[in-house]
Amino acid sequence: MVEAPQTEEGWFALHDFRSIDWDAWRDAPERERRRAIEEGRSFLNRHEQVADAAEGDSGLFSVLGHKADLLFVHFRPSLDDLSAIERRFEDTALARFTERTTSYVSVTEVSGYVSDEYFEDPESVDEGLRRYIEGKLTPEIPDDEYVCFYPMSKRRGEEYNWYDLSFSDRADLMADHGDVGREYAGKIKQVIASSVGFDSHEWGVTLFGSDPTDIKDIVYEMRFDPASSRYGEFGEFYVGRRFPPADLGAFLAGETVPTGEGGEAQGHHGEGGGHGEGGHHGEGGGHGEGGHHGGDGGRGEGHDRSGAGGGSAHGDHPHGEEGAGGEGDHPHGDEDGEHHGDADEDIRGELADLDIYAGKPHGEDVYATVLYSEADVDGLFDEVEGLRGNFDHYGTHVKTAVYEGRATDRAAVVSIWDTASAAETAAGFLSELPGIVARAGEESGFGTMGMFYTVKPDYREEFGDTFDDVGEILSGMDGHVETDLMTNVEDENDMFIASQWEAKDDAMAFFGSDEFRETVEWGREVLADRPRHVFLA
Repeated sequence: MVEAPQTEEGWFALHDFRSIDWDAWRDAPERERRRAIEEGRSFLNRHEQVADAAEGDSGLFSVLGHKADLLFVHFRPSLDDLSAIERRFEDTALARFTERTTSYVSVTEVSGYVSDEYFEDPESVDEGLRRYIEGKLTPEIPDDEYVCFYPMSKRRGEEYNWYDLSFSDRADLMADHGDVGREYAGKIKQVIASSVGFDSHEWGVTLFGSDPTDIKDIVYEMRFDPASSRYGEFGEFYVGRRFPPADLGAFLAGETVPTGEGGEAQGHHGEGGGHGEGGHHGEGGGHGEGGHHGGDGGRGEGHDRSGAGGGSAHGDHPHGEEGAGGEGDHPHGDEDGEHHGDADEDIRGELADLDIYAGKPHGEDVYATVLYSEADVDGLFDEVEGLRGNFDHYGTHVKTAVYEGRATDRAAVVSIWDTASAAETAAGFLSELPGIVARAGEESGFGTMGMFYTVKPDYREEFGDTFDDVGEILSGMDGHVETDLMTNVEDENDMFIASQWEAKDDAMAFFGSDEFRETVEWGREVLADRPRHVFLA
């Protein structure tokens, strides 16, 4: 008997497609339309702004074409949660002006192709893979993205029957499939959910991207791969654009959405998007058995590690995401010190008050993701160089480099991107590098404050000696966890300082100290340019 892969399920998904009764809307009194908009916004806000990321995620999209006008996407821990959301919407005044054209029910999953160890010996699974799997099971919806949804199944014909293939043959097909998907790292984010026993097809595929032509390109290119050309069968395709609840009135008035007028219209989970941007760690990954687009580099019958980037390098999704988060929780900081979020803005303001530069070296927002590795630095660099070659195909890539520690035995892999989603996707690939033990910020309560310095060559050794003196001061400070001066293995004048603290007040106490001020004054003489600050967590 052919072996079926083991699976583990996560959040349940509901894709709810609605058409608007435009005749009824135009004929309705103004007060009824206002009420419908207000109740619709209230419903959507309540469900998009889930109090705790562990409770799920929701998103609203406009849909083009005759098949629907609106798409509500909901991820929740149980089917009962989704059922309650359906009924609550029907209680709103907005629901009376809509008709459900179709819907799709599914559940996120990871399969045994992601890792045999995950199912057979969970305790032995490395942290990067564990985070990737968590991201697959509990995905987050990117902000302000184009969306494409379609259901798919694997063929069961007389000539080509996916379910008659051996486990290894299916794995090989999906691994090859993922090689194609990997090319879309940083461009496409994908969520794959199983609908076996729940709906008319076997998987529901949701693709997100900032450029709709990227969606077209990846679907088109994947059609030529045997995993799709021989074994893929697809249902209806739907395409649209996410917009915030604040723009519901604009949508119903025929305006272009999102309006981009600020406030709610600019972000659903905060300016950076997502709950920590990006959300899941696997944005790229194959459709696994169900997906027709590769994954993050794995073998997945069910969207596992073959795809285009995202989240962890183990991806079930074939296409990268927009998560590439940085790395998940707060994967990105801005290389320019522009990390999104009120807390980080407060920090930047306080640093400015201390006359510490936190400007924009590139003249625009950029995002950084940092992972630490205990692997041999030379071998690690070779692996990173291979990934970097793929990253360089994308205009959103700024820099990816390996920094060797001075005070510790580990190295840091730093990847900087123009968009948080691309950083999130890159984090997925980088998390599969050898020896990954942590990511910046996860080892302390407050997190990591990262700083980049380019030192004049004649002062390089002196800069290191001064860092050692500062390190002695830091070691005696309350709340200090670890600070290391790390050097780019390709450019010894390019340095990265990662400073971890238990609390914000502890970190700020140091940056406001006389010792730090003296170091800054001295540093202005030895640096080739102004330091750049990155708030990683």
